[in-house]
Amino acid sequence: MSIGPEASEPRWAVPPEGGWTADDLDTLPNLPPHTELIDGSLVFASPQTLFHSWAISFFGEHVRAAAPSALETISRFTIDVDRYNRPEPDVIVLPRSVIRSMDQTRAPADAVELVIEVAADETLTRDRETKPVKYARATIPHYWRVENHDGRAVVYVFEREPATGAYTSTGIFHDRMKVSVPFPVDLDLTAIAPRRRAAGMK
Repeated sequence: MSIGPEASEPRWAVPPEGGWTADDLDTLPNLPPHTELIDGSLVFASPQTLFHSWAISFFGEHVRAAAPSALETISRFTIDVDRYNRPEPDVIVLPRSVIRSMDQTRAPADAVELVIEVAADETLTRDRETKPVKYARATIPHYWRVENHDGRAVVYVFEREPATGAYTSTGIFHDRMKVSVPFPVDLDLTAIAPRRRAAGMK
């Protein structure tokens, strides 16, 4: 009786000394979609929840509609913070002049006007602690964090304080979000998720 070859074990890329760099994201083969680089380590995306997907679509659409014509709104696009950090925010707003071609895979973080992260259970620490520090150091002036509180969106809004180089909280919004910077935005946050379509949906 013939015996087939043993199944090969998964082969993982071995990081170089010092960790991966921002350029490696464009050259490493077979990376899963939406892989980020944080402190030289690859971070793989988990499957999206419905809330996460709806929130990204909601902010992408409504922020794009509110932004001045000179600004572009992009969902899930990586930004170069530094050599060892290339995160992929859920939504970014940046000048149209930064977009050079349809083949572009990233944008310079210091050109970004606004970053929006929709937090999930597995990303909560990064979105609350790790990423805000890196975004502030990259001089991104505005950071919004969206969280799911019992099926309802809560948005935490931060603005970079030039004297300290850190973010300071400028508001917490529940049902309605109204801000004047970086441009006027007035959002009905209850519209992020449709009304319950089935019994038991949270």
